[in-house]
Amino acid sequence: MELEQAVIGRLRQVIDPETGVDVIRMHLIEGLTVDAPTGRVSYMFRPSSPLCPLAVHLALAIRAAVADVPGVTGQEIEAVGYVGSEGLNALLREPA
Repeated sequence: MELEQAVIGRLRQVIDPETGVDVIRMHLIEGLTVDAPTGRVSYMFRPSSPLCPLAVHLALAIRAAVADVPGVTGQEIEAVGYVGSEGLNALLREPA
């Protein structure tokens, strides 16, 4: 539970530049699961609109924020509900 709270706390620091609100309060992160023993984190990122001009920027910021949490050994992020999801997901699978 500590690792999950650390991940959520770090995600609260990722701010959507258009709204000035963090990605947790905006409900842009879905299905967050944290396997504390292995340090693996899995979640979906759903931009605020299918045509969100900041989706790539936000997804990369979210991925970096989660990677910075001590104890996280890896993550699986999937962009959903975005017109460029296929390309964005390919980008997110590349090493940071």
